[in-house]
Amino acid sequence: MPKVVIVQYQTHPEAADENQRLIEEVMSELDDQDPGGLRYASFRLDDGVTFVHVAITEGDSDPLSQSTAFTAFQQGFGERHVTGTRARSTASVVGSYRFFGQAASARHSTPQ
Repeated sequence: MPKVVIVQYQTHPEAADENQRLIEEVMSELDDQDPGGLRYASFRLDDGVTFVHVAITEGDSDPLSQSTAFTAFQQGFGERHVTGTRARSTASVVGSYRFFGQAASARHSTPQ
């Protein structure tokens, strides 16, 4: 069963572009290395300073912990984010539509 972690936080306005740049480096490294067992998305909300990350892992390993770019992202996080705005939650998938890369004909699952 996949493990889903959702993290949301706000950055200081002057740090938002740097935060996005670091996230893009993480995505680039993941694309190059393809660690497997991970689906990861990051969103910058319309206010320009709120970010949401969704990580879905299979099994017990955490491929992000092996990422050099993710380590670099975390190093300055304390200075970039607004204290008290970080929320981390685990979640269960109730249903999805193409979120996990299913083919267009794949059906989403929802409880009956």
